Amino acid sequence: MKLLHTSDWHLGHLLYGYERTEEHTAFLEQLAGIIRAEKPDAMLLCGDVFHYSNPSAASQRLYTDALLAMHEAHPSMPIIVTAGNHDSSAKLEISTNLWKYAGVTVIGRIEMRDGQPDLERHILEIKDAAGRLQAYVAAIPHVYPQNFPAMQEDLPREERQKAFIQALLDKVEERNHAGVPVILSAHMAVADGNIAPGDLQGGMEYTGLDDMGHGYDYLALGHIHCPHTFQSGKARYCGSPVPVSFEENYPHSVTIAEIERHGSMPSVRALPVHNPWPLKVVPPKAASFDEALDLLAGMPPEEKMYVQLHVRILDTPPAYCMEKANEATRGKQCRFCRFKWEHAAREKADEETLLPAQGLHACSPMEVAALYYKDKYGTDMDAAMQDMMKEALRELQTEND
Repeated sequence: MKLLHTSDWHLGHLLYGYERTEEHTAFLEQLAGIIRAEKPDAMLLCGDVFHYSNPSAASQRLYTDALLAMHEAHPSMPIIVTAGNHDSSAKLEISTNLWKYAGVTVIGRIEMRDGQPDLERHILEIKDAAGRLQAYVAAIPHVYPQNFPAMQEDLPREERQKAFIQALLDKVEERNHAGVPVILSAHMAVADGNIAPGDLQGGMEYTGLDDMGHGYDYLALGHIHCPHTFQSGKARYCGSPVPVSFEENYPHSVTIAEIERHGSMPSVRALPVHNPWPLKVVPPKAASFDEALDLLAGMPPEEKMYVQLHVRILDTPPAYCMEKANEATRGKQCRFCRFKWEHAAREKADEETLLPAQGLHACSPMEVAALYYKDKYGTDMDAAMQDMMKEALRELQTEND
């Protein structure tokens, strides 16, 4: 059984105000080409189809046209779409009945029936063109761990997610008499021994891999943008196909997973995605403002890229820095986005100035501001900044009086 695993398309995303239709169109055309070449038995789109819960008409048309093109590329291939945390489950499901004619199943939310979660709508049979059963997919849309429905009365909230997932897998196991592969898909932050929770994303709520149950042969995950195969070899984040920030400076791809039978280990391949508008940090090592600006001005006019200027400064950013950077790109294809400021290394004082908590109320606002400024920029606040600060304090005092 050959599975095409993709997620986190984030259609409609704006990068520092720049719309990205050309990039997303290029990716979707590449994906259709991959489908024609690989002939997968099924495609899983594991959440975050759109970047905004209320996507524009243009983004929705891009999505629908792309799915139709993928269906035409391989008509017997079922496509399973689940909602991510960026998606509106209601909007994603609005055309569910029509999508069935193109072999697309959309699961945006967990529904209840007779007071119990309707597990059946999450269990999908994957069949070939001749109608032979090839695999089961247990598809879970994004649900926050504490919001999963209870499988039994009085089940604590912290246990509901694990119980729901295992109940779904148990139901698949009951009917899998043919021993075909079982795929579990989900859009959530999952961690195992090879990826620490802190590496996922600051403050992100995560689930341990053990809480994802047992009985699956491949766990297709969406939500984390960096491709990653877990230590078990049975779970993988396919990653995002198009970067959404300069921090995503790693290869972007979609995943092909092949599973022979139930109980066998999957074979995984990452297929790279080419982005016609790469995100580049210029220069890679911080330079002075003037040096970085010269590099930006020297960019070939026809070269497409988003640029983050990496600049070394001593204290505050130079005056009119944004205007100067935008002027340097005039007439060029490249798009300036932002500065990455790096403060020059400075010698530490022999004795560090500390502000004890008990002494905070004894300091004037001006003294606190001066200490903060020196700690952040490594230099004393200049006279002009002091005058501005004093004027602001006077205005505040006048308002309070």
